Amino acid sequence: MNVVNLKDKFSAFSDYWNPRIIGEVNDCYLKAVKFTGDFVWHHHEKEDELFLVVKGTLRMKFRERDALVREGEFIIVPRGVEHCPVADEEVHLVLIEPKSTLNTGNIVNERTVPQLQRL
Repeated sequence: MNVVNLKDKFSAFSDYWNPRIIGEVNDCYLKAVKFTGDFVWHHHEKEDELFLVVKGTLRMKFRERDALVREGEFIIVPRGVEHCPVADEEVHLVLIEPKSTLNTGNIVNERTVPQLQRL
């Protein structure tokens, strides 16, 4: 039972779109990740995802609309919903999702992170 300081975790890395494991709750990972620019359109067949904005503003694109998620806010993307995270400026996020969740969902490309690092 350790206290986790998010500022320390985010200062430990500088690359984008590469989630790090910062904790575990039941069968879920808590991940820290930095975003900038557009990600990739994708969905997750079996997993819901929670995006908690720690710093900046996330624009979550859906096919029918966009949602702005600001510091201190979160959005839950239900399984099966196609989405594309976008950060016009650097965003720091905590993701809460099942351990089985691949960051690019149904897409495998250069941004896919098959083996997550722990911080």
